Amino acid sequence: MIEKIEQDHRRFREIVKGTIRKDLKRYLTRQEIVGKRGKQAVPIPIPQIDLPRFVHGSKDGEGVGQGEGQPGDAVGGQPGDQSGAGQAGDKPGEHTVEVEVSLQELAEILGEELQLPRIQPKGERALMSKRFKYTTISNVGPESLRHFKRTYRRALLRLIMSGEYEADKPTLSIRREDLRYRSFKIDVEPKHNAVIFYMMDVSGSMGDEQKEVVRIASFWLDTWIRQHYQGIESRYIIHDATAREVDEDTFFRTKESGGTLISSAYELCLDLVTKEYPPADWNLYAFHFSDGDNWSSNDNEKCVKLLGERLLPMVNLFGYGQVKSPYGSGQFLQVLANEYQAAENVVLADIQDRDGIVGCIKTFLGTGR
Repeated sequence: MIEKIEQDHRRFREIVKGTIRKDLKRYLTRQEIVGKRGKQAVPIPIPQIDLPRFVHGSKDGEGVGQGEGQPGDAVGGQPGDQSGAGQAGDKPGEHTVEVEVSLQELAEILGEELQLPRIQPKGERALMSKRFKYTTISNVGPESLRHFKRTYRRALLRLIMSGEYEADKPTLSIRREDLRYRSFKIDVEPKHNAVIFYMMDVSGSMGDEQKEVVRIASFWLDTWIRQHYQGIESRYIIHDATAREVDEDTFFRTKESGGTLISSAYELCLDLVTKEYPPADWNLYAFHFSDGDNWSSNDNEKCVKLLGERLLPMVNLFGYGQVKSPYGSGQFLQVLANEYQAAENVVLADIQDRDGIVGCIKTFLGTGR
């Protein structure tokens, strides 16, 4: 029975995954999923799944349902009952059910459908991490870790070896020397850490819709990268004419206005890297989102210099996503394309609307860096 239940559960999970794959773009751009950031599993609304089944009933029933009835009797109420509202229609209603799907499963589906390569941590050096595994047995230990089977087997072996065991009248007594306890051993293994810097333009030309696009794209970038590292830190930087570090909630909810100096964000990012994240020990990712409307050509040149001389030599990947805005000029994307189109660790994405989020994710993560 248990095996049958497990088979049905696996079958159901495969059906759920197949449903998500068929309409991946729709699920990737759902704001409700992004709101569950930080949780191990998120609810996914999918069309109700009705598995074929036989329904057994009595042939003795007559009329409406199982009781007596006559032609013209109302179904589900008294004659003339007009409860309910709305116009008649010929379209079926949409019946959905929420299914819990782990972020790991979502990341796997994302990777398979977008054909994303696995990320290879940069460099040979890694932090050494100690792991405690309870894989050995000890003669001493706390009672909470007593190994019943090992203790029982040891006591039985002692009785047999001493000739005290009686097969027709088996009795077993546990002595102090029979006790066995689970114990651990320390494994030292390399642990690759990573930090992700999210930078966003919050000047007056970046509206709520543009920030929403950034929020969704950032969620999936974060979800995929976390599958490949044991330790992840995320830092958030917002900028208009000046830059400042904020928490995640402020990053997505800030409403500001003013001019734009993109170089201020790059300078703050570099300052954090220099002080807290030595490139020899950390895999560094930097993603910047803007509508491309920088203050001046002088600041564009400053950004190019900061990237080329300082930031790019240290990071695994630098991604710039330009979100279309009715107010932004969009020139900065072309500036970076002219300078770094051939750079291996620079990826650029032009995000016209929500439908462009999927293409942005594939562009940013398709390098496998």
